[in-house]
Parts: sequence; C-alpha cells; structure tokens
Amino acid sequence: MAIILGIDPGSRLTGFGVIHAQGSKLRYITSGCIRIDTSEDLAFRLKQIFTCVTQIIDEQNPNEFAIEQVFMGKNVDSALKLGQARGSAIVAASMKELPVFEYAARSVKQAVTGRGAADKEQVQHMVQILLNLPGKPQADAADALAIAITHAYSSQNLVAQAGGSKQKNGRLKVF
Repeated sequence: MAIILGIDPGSRLTGFGVIHAQGSKLRYITSGCIRIDTSEDLAFRLKQIFTCVTQIIDEQNPNEFAIEQVFMGKNVDSALKLGQARGSAIVAASMKELPVFEYAARSVKQAVTGRGAADKEQVQHMVQILLNLPGKPQADAADALAIAITHAYSSQNLVAQAGGSKQKNGRLKVF
C-alpha cells in the first residue's frame, strides 16, 4: 500500500495530486494547484513552492513522491525556472525523507493514455476514468495525478519484474 504525492512543477502554477495505491487499485485522495505569486521575485516564488509542498506532505502524509522530469523546450529561461521549481519541490520531499521518483512527460502520457503524444485533454479524461472522478480535474492537477498514477503502475511492474510477490502474514514479500 502506498500513498503517492505527484507533482507537476511550474514557476507560476504547480499541480499536485495524492492517490492511494494498493495493488492495481487506485483511489483518489486530493488534488489541486499551488498558485504562485508572480509579482514576487523568483527566490520568493521558489520558497512558496517549498512551503506549500511541505504543507501538503504534512497534511496528507504520503510515503512516496513522484515528479515530472524537466524537458528542454524552445525557451531556455523557462526550462531553467521549471528546473528550479522542481528543485524546490524535491527539497521539500527530501527534507521529509520521502523517496523521490522522476518520470518523463512522455512516459506519463504513455502510462495513462496509451499514447506518449497525448494532449492535456486526453490526460484529464483518462485520469477522471482511472480514479473514478465525477468530473475532469483542472489540467495541472490532472497532470500531477497522472504522475502519481504512473508511479503506482511503475511500482507494480518493478515488483512483477523482480520475480513475483507472495503474501505472508499480511506482508508483501518480493523474491
């Protein structure tokens, strides 16, 4: 059983999503967006991300942390700011001694929709279906939930690839 916090980092808007994963069963816990005060300097915005992610960790008590990797777009400045936002979130998780897992955006889309080139709307739709939500989550929150789902799927595959699993006395043994 895992409670997974997924983060879709951004210097203006950072999505978060928390799910409970037990085997192949996924359950939605919460999601939302951290809206960053863009009138402040970058250092203050990074502090906001760190503080809010720390607060989410304290409130939701996840035991795993998954975040999207930086991708290099056309705008180098944007990529650097995104990397700094990621760093703030990763440090928050690290300070709470959570294991950190990173996933490429293409891998997340592939895991959730079956297509590595899926658009945001397709990701929102599949997150809604996979977590049995009554409506589509906001785009950044859906991306964060998709990252958490990808980690849950990845963790299941790692157990299977390790040679299977066996239940004994309520504990999962990997051999």
